[in-house]
Amino acid sequence: MQIVSALFIDEIDVRQVEGPATRIDLKGIQFSAAAPTPLPITWAPHLVVIVHAPDDSDGSGVLEVVYRRGDEQIARNVQPLQLEPGKFSYRLVRGEIDFDDYGTVHAHCRIGSDGPVTVVPYTLLPPEDGPATSIG
Repeated sequence: MQIVSALFIDEIDVRQVEGPATRIDLKGIQFSAAAPTPLPITWAPHLVVIVHAPDDSDGSGVLEVVYRRGDEQIARNVQPLQLEPGKFSYRLVRGEIDFDDYGTVHAHCRIGSDGPVTVVPYTLLPPEDGPATSIG
């Protein structure tokens, strides 16, 4: 089993199209946000992890997401995966992250204890910074 993508999002919609095939619509993909209030706060951005089970797999695994600030682990989520071989699926991960200072955390996503790690950054900005005007 493998991670195809991992992103922080606002919304996810799944719909059927001809084939039959499935479309996953992601809305509000983000890498940063302005804090809604002064610090300290607990922030819970939604992370979507899209996974694929190869045809020759048994379709089972464990998704682990560890949130880190530098070398410090600040949150962790572990959930079982079960998919039909050859298929795709997704998991939503909502980590509650305590921020005492503005800055970046990294979500380290992997399947199994020795799978490759996909790292996704997320930055909490001061309220006065307002919306981002560029990607990053």
